[in-house]
Amino acid sequence: MKLTKYTHSCLRLEKDGAVLVLDPGNFSEVEQALDGADHVLITHIHPDHFDEGRVLTFLKENPQTTLHAPAAVVQAVLKELPQAQALAVEADGQLTLSGFNIKTFGGNHAVIHPLLPTIDNVGYLIDDNLFHPGDSFVVPDGIEVKTLLVPIHAPWNKIQEVIDFIIAVRARKAYQIHDSLLAETGRNMIVGHATNFGKKYGTEFEYLAPGTTVDLENN
Repeated sequence: MKLTKYTHSCLRLEKDGAVLVLDPGNFSEVEQALDGADHVLITHIHPDHFDEGRVLTFLKENPQTTLHAPAAVVQAVLKELPQAQALAVEADGQLTLSGFNIKTFGGNHAVIHPLLPTIDNVGYLIDDNLFHPGDSFVVPDGIEVKTLLVPIHAPWNKIQEVIDFIIAVRARKAYQIHDSLLAETGRNMIVGHATNFGKKYGTEFEYLAPGTTVDLENN
């Protein structure tokens, strides 16, 4: 399974001729990521994870593509495109999409502020290997994660929580997501801490520049 990292939290996975895209948001290269996609997974409805306009345009032009996401995302899609193959997912579930075996975790977006209501957020574990938590630090239970995607910067997190997430999951390999609001100096500082603490607890953390492709079978 090959992973291509796009800006922020968007990823493209390719395996045995099938393409799965996660979180094509408005900070990302949506058209490039979605090109030829068979399936789209969305963690939550925030626009930096779900660029509604560009995703709808793609689904109109590619009616065979399926979209799986929390109910709020699916409702938004079906309101504008009733014929879309859009299905709601919840935490603690499983689905198989063109050979990708997916387990769902979490349920809630991390708290941004007590005065702001929380929304649904679903994390996806793909092929018992790659875990995309969306906007949360939920730790998958009963599973050894091989490759972890770490939200390294957001209005809802701090560096202590980033480090604790890496330590708690203890994946063999980790890459950053949710980093597009960072200047280079700030990103380098956080990546440095993630790398050093990850090494101490058995996780090899690596920064992936947008457009980089890696083979997850080598992790």
